[in-house]
Amino acid sequence: MPLKRPGKNPAIIEFMKALTIFAALLLALRPAAAEAQGKVVILEVSGGIGVATADYILSGIEYAEEQNAELIVLTLDTPGGLVASMRDIVSGILNSEVPVATYVAPAGARADSAGTYILLASHVAAMAPTTHLGAATLVSLTGDDATPFEPPAPPAEPGDGADEPAPEEAPPDEAPAPGSAMERKVLNDAVSYIRGLAERHGRNADWAERAVREAATLTAQEALEENVIDVIAKDRAELLALIDGREVNVNNETRTLATADVTVEVFEPNWRIRILSVIAQPEIVLLLGLIGVYGLLFEGYNPGAIVPGVVGIICLLLAAYALQVLPVNYAGLALILVGLALMVAEAFAPSFGALGLGGIAAFVFGAILMFDSGIPGFGISLSFVIALALIAALFVIWVASYLVKLRNRGAVSGRGSIVGGIAIATESFTGTGRVWLEGEAWQARSNLPVQKDQHVVVRAIDGLVLDVEPLPASDAIEPDYQT
Repeated sequence: MPLKRPGKNPAIIEFMKALTIFAALLLALRPAAAEAQGKVVILEVSGGIGVATADYILSGIEYAEEQNAELIVLTLDTPGGLVASMRDIVSGILNSEVPVATYVAPAGARADSAGTYILLASHVAAMAPTTHLGAATLVSLTGDDATPFEPPAPPAEPGDGADEPAPEEAPPDEAPAPGSAMERKVLNDAVSYIRGLAERHGRNADWAERAVREAATLTAQEALEENVIDVIAKDRAELLALIDGREVNVNNETRTLATADVTVEVFEPNWRIRILSVIAQPEIVLLLGLIGVYGLLFEGYNPGAIVPGVVGIICLLLAAYALQVLPVNYAGLALILVGLALMVAEAFAPSFGALGLGGIAAFVFGAILMFDSGIPGFGISLSFVIALALIAALFVIWVASYLVKLRNRGAVSGRGSIVGGIAIATESFTGTGRVWLEGEAWQARSNLPVQKDQHVVVRAIDGLVLDVEPLPASDAIEPDYQT
């Protein structure tokens, strides 16, 4: 009899299948878990701190929290910016569930003014070589005419002007402190704010106060020696290696950073933040305003064109929105509006350049004043304003020259365009007959004989009858009429 092969146990087969599926799931989930626990999100900020910057950083923090990232590295290079946006960023860092390491880089970068606050608020403060920080006396806090901090003068040494009579001193309760009451109030508020940020992470709060009161600055090496920052790293890879295993305080909870062999992901701003960062520039605001005004002006000259009017309205609305997030001087804004009004008036009420040139002058001075807030990163280029003024001047000159040509052209319709006009006789006549003038047949009379197709000049008009005289043959033109 033939031998039978032993049958396979169905239970064993099902167990092996389940074991294989379970092993495959473990292998699939293991890289994902490792990536989720070992991800570092990179945020890159360069330029003035504004509304768009705050939105970008806060969105990046929110994304890192969703990804359960190990660390956020904020690469910073800024001259400063708006106080409100800086406070929003600092608040986001302090309340972040993911540690934030602010890294002033690349070489030559700076964290001035508002950047110093952001650096001190971070869980890890790092700088690249040949970078600096400080000058944290924010203009928006103290105002353009704030009284700078001046330490009291040292007592006079014997023999150093001691023979001169001392000036009469005011009673202690009447001696005024430097600056106005409001200036002292906001200055002390800024000092308390930056000291609190420095003390939160055990950094040098005394120097932080000097950065506000005296606009003190430090290089990267000096900042490390003064216990203002934690690390100096030449690049991002070295930074991650240096802070691996470092303990930081995140929302009153001690956490150890694990930044070795991590996945680095650069967080890109979305379309909304990109558009906001573009239009929130002084130069772009001026361009949008001019395009908006000229678009509506063109639509007024050509009703029904639609496209110029739509573009003009959109540009004006974008400019109006950008002005809400920019530090502007309203006297300068008023001058710009007056300048635009005068340029528009030049087109509607021609003054042969007087209104237009006055409008250009008002526009230039308004543009300079409007963005002369003293806030770093939000100034306007003088060369750009001059170039824009030259373009507007060329436009005004073109309009004025066009109006002069129209004036010299004379009448093109009505009685003024008929007298002196050249007509063509449609028949031979002596006394009365018919002539062709401006596409119409007219009754004419002449004291001299007129031949058919002969050119005649209109000397006068009496009702609907033209008084004409024959022209010499040398002044004749080709006949162009219908009989």
